[in-house]
Amino acid sequence: MEFIRGWHNLKPQHRGCVATIGNFDGVHLGHQAVIGQLAETAEKLGLPTQVILFEPQPQEFFQPDAAVPRLTRLREKLQALRRYSVDRVLCLQFDAGFAAMEPEEFIQRLLVDGLGVRYLVVGDDFHFGRKRRGNFDMLAAAGRQHGFQVVNMHTVAIDGERVSSTRIRAALAAGDLVQAEKLLGRPYRMCGRVAHGDKLGRTLGFPTANIYLHRKVTPIKGIFAVEVFGLKTEPLAGAANIGTRPTVGGTRTLLEVNLLDFSEDIYGAYVQVNFLHKLRDEKRFESLEELRRWIEKDVADVRAFFKNYHPNYSTQRRKDAESARKV
Repeated sequence: MEFIRGWHNLKPQHRGCVATIGNFDGVHLGHQAVIGQLAETAEKLGLPTQVILFEPQPQEFFQPDAAVPRLTRLREKLQALRRYSVDRVLCLQFDAGFAAMEPEEFIQRLLVDGLGVRYLVVGDDFHFGRKRRGNFDMLAAAGRQHGFQVVNMHTVAIDGERVSSTRIRAALAAGDLVQAEKLLGRPYRMCGRVAHGDKLGRTLGFPTANIYLHRKVTPIKGIFAVEVFGLKTEPLAGAANIGTRPTVGGTRTLLEVNLLDFSEDIYGAYVQVNFLHKLRDEKRFESLEELRRWIEKDVADVRAFFKNYHPNYSTQRRKDAESARKV
């Protein structure tokens, strides 16, 4: 998959494609259906598939203090899109200049001159350009003028309701990881690099891999049973805490994972953490000894989860990991 960052990196060879525009936050089953819709037409026309997205996401630009928690950072989004065989991703910087662009200029500069789009998939409620004046009808009219087709995104419904990033955020906030996985088509995942921490977990007898998330707000908080990918042995079962660590006066959101029966040095490793089951919310304890006792209980509960609900965990997950690497 080719990643193109910014208008200035568009080259003549990027002209001619089938494309879609959106946030693709989570790359959930609805997004996957759009990618499939693109792929079918791309094969017929002999053209590459092109996803167009923005950084920051528009709501994060217009309402930075009220933006909803992201399901996926850009790197996580790209990893997911690569898995579904997208040919190219164009990421455009959403800034004041971009927000002030007239929709006609957006169409001419990007879709016609920049990409030479032949087939475009967008939602029928898609708006763009200055004051959100651009819409589906404007795109369809431009398509008739410039020779490209504009179609609606396929809608995917589960349990009688459309699959959306909003539904997934609600499921995660409620601790319903089964529902989130159902809507995503895979377990909810966060990624990051293992960094040095204050070694508190080691002091308490439960060393952790500390992963800085680089997010203002996370869609998920608490104590979880997780699986970790990206190390020599994978997957690895773990007990994870994602939160601010109120017992020790923490303020920065951090993901800490105690890997069960594992003691290797993994500082600097880039790992993927799948969230499988929520045990409880994070809370403040009166002493480090009380915190240690709760961590001990959490680890025992995680072991019980994998034993009772995933009796063939190691064998099956390794098969899944091997299959994913071959894709």
